[in-house]
Amino acid sequence: MPAIAVTDRSNLHGMMKFYESSISVGIKPIIGADLIIRQESQYDVEVFDITILAKDRIGYQNLVKLISLSYQGGYDIKIGPTIKRSWLISYGEGLLLLSGGISGDVGKNVLSQNFNELEKSLDFYKTYFHNNYYIEVTRTGKIDEEKYIQKVIQISKEDNIPLVATNNVRFTNRDDFLAHRIRIAIQGGYILSKSRRDDKQYTDQQYLRSSQEMENIFQDIPECLRNSIEISKRCNLSFSFKKRLLPTFPSKDVKVKELFINYARCGLKRRLIEIYPDYFMREKKRKKYEERLEEEINVIHQMGFSGYFLIVMEFVKWSKQKNIPVGPGRGSGAGSLVAYSLNITDLDPIQFNLIFERFLNKERISMPDFDIDFCVKKRDLVIEHVIQKYGKEFVSQIISFGTMTARSVVKDVGRVMCYPYSFTDRVSKLIPFDTGMTIKNALSTEEHLKKIYNSEEDVKVLLDTAERLEGIVRNISKHAGGVVISPKKITKYFPLYYDPTGEISLTHLDKDDIEKFGLVKFDFLGLKTLTVIHDTIKIINHLSCRSKRKFVLSDLNLIPLNDQKCFDLLKSAETTAIFQLESIGMKDLIRKVKPDCFEDIIALIALFRPGPLKSGMVKNFINRKNGLEQISYPEKGCHHDLLKPILKNTYGIILYQEQVMQIAQILAGYTLGEADILRRAISKKNEKEMKNQRIIFEKRSIKRGVEEKIASRMFDIMEKFAGYGFNKSHSAAYALISYQTLWLKTYYPSEFMAASMTSEINNIEKISELIDECRRMDIKVLSPDINCGMYFFQVNLHGEIIYGMGAIKGVGKSLIDKIVDSRQRDGKFLNIFDFCKRMDVKKMNRRIIAKLILSGSFDCFKESRTKMLYSLEDVLKMTEQEKKNRSSGQIDMFEKKNYKCSSFLNEKNLCRQGINSTVLHGELDTLGFYLTKHPTEHYLSEIKYYTKERTIGDILSRDLSSEGSVTIVGSISSYRSVSFKRYERSIKFRKTIGIYTLRDFSGCLEMIVSTEKMKMYQSILKRENILVVTGSIQRNIYTKKNVMNVHDLMDLNSAREKYVRCISIMSDGGKIDKDSLKKVTDMLSNHRIGNKPVYFFYKKGNNFEKIRIERDVSITNELISDLRDIRSDGYRFKLCFKN
Repeated sequence: MPAIAVTDRSNLHGMMKFYESSISVGIKPIIGADLIIRQESQYDVEVFDITILAKDRIGYQNLVKLISLSYQGGYDIKIGPTIKRSWLISYGEGLLLLSGGISGDVGKNVLSQNFNELEKSLDFYKTYFHNNYYIEVTRTGKIDEEKYIQKVIQISKEDNIPLVATNNVRFTNRDDFLAHRIRIAIQGGYILSKSRRDDKQYTDQQYLRSSQEMENIFQDIPECLRNSIEISKRCNLSFSFKKRLLPTFPSKDVKVKELFINYARCGLKRRLIEIYPDYFMREKKRKKYEERLEEEINVIHQMGFSGYFLIVMEFVKWSKQKNIPVGPGRGSGAGSLVAYSLNITDLDPIQFNLIFERFLNKERISMPDFDIDFCVKKRDLVIEHVIQKYGKEFVSQIISFGTMTARSVVKDVGRVMCYPYSFTDRVSKLIPFDTGMTIKNALSTEEHLKKIYNSEEDVKVLLDTAERLEGIVRNISKHAGGVVISPKKITKYFPLYYDPTGEISLTHLDKDDIEKFGLVKFDFLGLKTLTVIHDTIKIINHLSCRSKRKFVLSDLNLIPLNDQKCFDLLKSAETTAIFQLESIGMKDLIRKVKPDCFEDIIALIALFRPGPLKSGMVKNFINRKNGLEQISYPEKGCHHDLLKPILKNTYGIILYQEQVMQIAQILAGYTLGEADILRRAISKKNEKEMKNQRIIFEKRSIKRGVEEKIASRMFDIMEKFAGYGFNKSHSAAYALISYQTLWLKTYYPSEFMAASMTSEINNIEKISELIDECRRMDIKVLSPDINCGMYFFQVNLHGEIIYGMGAIKGVGKSLIDKIVDSRQRDGKFLNIFDFCKRMDVKKMNRRIIAKLILSGSFDCFKESRTKMLYSLEDVLKMTEQEKKNRSSGQIDMFEKKNYKCSSFLNEKNLCRQGINSTVLHGELDTLGFYLTKHPTEHYLSEIKYYTKERTIGDILSRDLSSEGSVTIVGSISSYRSVSFKRYERSIKFRKTIGIYTLRDFSGCLEMIVSTEKMKMYQSILKRENILVVTGSIQRNIYTKKNVMNVHDLMDLNSAREKYVRCISIMSDGGKIDKDSLKKVTDMLSNHRIGNKPVYFFYKKGNNFEKIRIERDVSITNELISDLRDIRSDGYRFKLCFKN
């Protein structure tokens, strides 16, 4: 096969990979695309296919332009990207056109016998493309193909237009047809058993036929095969990817190199003053910093990246000037002193022993790659600034391709092929959840998967079919932060993909292909924690201003990194909301490591990854840190004193990639650039390169006086640990953000927690967790308040958090903005009437006002929520009447500031209802959880007996998977069901399990209830019911959270029936009389008879005597409530439990 063309529909996404693959095996690649011509007639819109091939560089650039225009100027919401045929006139040079077969304009007009339009099409192509237009013929088993071929053979002879044979290839081999159909079904969201047009538009003959096969099926039209060879000779597009296409920094008349050096040197002077305020200390350190700076400057300039650094410096500087939070660094770029001097990063690389060569060095020719974190809310503003500065046609965001991964493709194929969910779920879960895992690797490493693959036909068919589709692109999306800045218009290099508005552009190539092409990408990443830090500082300074303090907090980069209070908090593992340190697994690790310095935080971030956790090195680190294992550099029997400075901070463990580089430098005399090549070889597990590097390392080490045995063992150790090694520059930069959040939580806990909740304002579950953390920290969280609250969470001068109204379910931002505007313009709302009068209640409606009442937003009016809710209809009617009165000149009765809700309601009954129903359940409905008080708090004394004083919060923070049965008490706040099919004895049936969220005052926990138990307990498994639940705890492998498998559950009444022996009642003075007994007896008579005796205790001399009251009762919540009521009359009660 001398040449091959790939013509994807309206894109060049695969162009680079196709080009490189073809060249590597000696096949000429032909670049092209199938485009859609959109032609509007008087009554309809017609679309035709056309295949376009690039003959040369001019043709390629015109193809790129046409594809870009199809998205920007020709996008149709139903059809997709299209072009007008007239555009081919403007951008036709250097192109060869293939008619599109039976789907092209010639083909469709031939088959429909629309000879008038056929003549117009032929005249167009003959006029403008003369000998660059071919009529395409295929024989793939489709209807009307032969009819079409007979007619176009005649047209070819009459109009002297050459024919060309193609096969409209959609898959490689004929036996891939089923896999192709499945892929189309996955994309379309249907199953193969359903008859659909999508499933019939392809045939099993659209595979990559051999030359011999093509000759056989077109032996009656040999010229069409000769023309395919002719086309391959005419297409001679080639690329050279050696040249770097770096953007130009606008520097006016100053040379970029001079500008770069000046900024770097001046920046270092400023940085030295910051980090060493003492003059003598600064002068002592200056030489080391200046020498490192000059070394970096030389490398950067020699590699031609001076302008790149200035471009990054400019948009980071602009962001900071516009008060857009920027991260201290990310990735290996944090190891550059030049970046630190230019204010690109905020981490001193010398202080933390970070290596520039890990980022950039002359031995490894690659593009620099700064990843910059920005405030997640304002990241797009920075990208917009870059677009405005360098030009819309020179800047674009980068596309990303989602592929079918091992687990997901098994599930997709199983669904399309109609396998039961339980079957595909069982098979997919046997594939390890590791990054880069493939079906092939899973079969070689997982014994059970291999066993059922060999023994069950359905498993074999499923996995074999899925493997054919594994790795294929499934969808396109926008890269998380990638942006390309080009020295010329991007469409000089490759097409742009536009959204339907034509405004937001994406490159057609992904980040890897862009870099191969020679262009450089910049990463603008959104990090929510930066927004949290920024918002926390705003709240701190706002409160400082309100309290008339002169203190202003501005730059967290200057806080000391050795604050003991911060490390006390860290060692307690109370790290909820702390960046990178808040997961359950990380908390467990913190408790074991007991970090007491900033280097330990850097290590924590590097340790808490699958590789280190599985390797055993984490255990070694913990033991060495805590004196339980002897520290060697790096291990006993291979100790070398020269490695102590390198490995001291990690207790002799090789944890960072930079340490591998430094070991190679110290023992074997590598330059850091050479050491980076070694580091990359180990990380990529390139066996050939590793073998070569071992020889070099051992030879050099021995030459420098290292024993042969130690040199060999040292390479073994480096090889093992570098496979798990982490980039210290990245870990250190993120550790700094972790420490900053830790510092804020330590010294400004209310402000930090308020900002953290604001960042999760649309995530009720996360807000609930943060509220639980506030309770643990003794921070009071007040209900929403229309007179002092805002959309976001706020903090008052007492350090209490005011709940953000934006987190109330069903209350939108525009309404809250109107409430705040009215309050700021006309003062606080006086009462519910004043609120209804000032707001447009017609637009707001009763439902929204009710939500505000139930959420506690009107508590500032000092009326019970129940009373306001039941009075709302009257209030709205009276408000409407007042408006009519006002318009007719009558007196406004709402001017009375002390006007209260109507008093005709029975306040006592309402209040009693209010605690248990309106207030608490209203909060659950509007906030998603109980804020004021959890219902379980009314029964704490008895709950402690059932749970042995264990709360849900205790379970969430510990690994209890080996503890057996655990009992907890809580109420159900949410429920969802999961259904799947099961086979037992060849009988198929559907099984459903319930996932319930159980909550108490300390947190919430998911519990799994089987089908059988859901039926058994359906009468009590209801939202808001307080339940006593017993089950086993296990950790969810995906969320890393504890969940409970329920064994047994009961409501409070059943628990009391089982565990309570009797009720004891006593008067405060210990006295007894007829009135006292009568009062208690009368109260008990209102409750149903049961089997629990009630005893009245009284004092007789120095002892207590008891009288059994005649009526035995059932202990219910209503009885408990009445027993609480009689406390106001001087009585106390107690539930006495069985031993």
